[in-house]
Amino acid sequence: MAGRDVQGTASDQDTRSEAPESSPARKWLVLIYRIPAEPTRLRAAVWRRIKGLGAIYLQNSVAALPHAVQAERAFRMLRKEIVEMGGTAHLLITEVLAGASDVEQAYNAARDDEYEEIIDRCEDFLQQVEKEYLAEHFSYAELEENDEDLVKLRNWFGKVEARDVLGASRRAETITALERCETVLDGYATRVYTEEGESR
Repeated sequence: MAGRDVQGTASDQDTRSEAPESSPARKWLVLIYRIPAEPTRLRAAVWRRIKGLGAIYLQNSVAALPHAVQAERAFRMLRKEIVEMGGTAHLLITEVLAGASDVEQAYNAARDDEYEEIIDRCEDFLQQVEKEYLAEHFSYAELEENDEDLVKLRNWFGKVEARDVLGASRRAETITALERCETVLDGYATRVYTEEGESR
């Protein structure tokens, strides 16, 4: 009997030594919902809300977000709205037992798509400022309009960055694009001050 105790202890030790060390699994919020077929605007409204939150679709009507207090609050509110529409919705908190990297890659890809949109808008912004130079439009009205556009881009970036919790690859590129916009706008502002007869 003593031999069996010793053997059992050794077996337990072998099992422990072979078990890989793993970090705590990431928690995900999963919203599973169903919306009445009519009116179709309800389905579109929910889709826009889910995309606006930065969630990804695992399949039709199954959306996921990395767990966070703010994300949970947003999903709870959306679930309530879906139920009030006459639909059904279930909100789960779970771990991915298999395919975790695929889910994380899908989430990062969604963030990179958003970053790419901002980068494209930055290019549009630079082209707009260039047009101001070509047309010799150096007024405070034009400066204010361009400044507002840049503020919108920064705010948009802030929202995407806040939900970029898994480290998407295009964040640094987006920051560089925004910095370029800011530099160009500063140069344009200096020209406006000069044309208006003011020193900076």
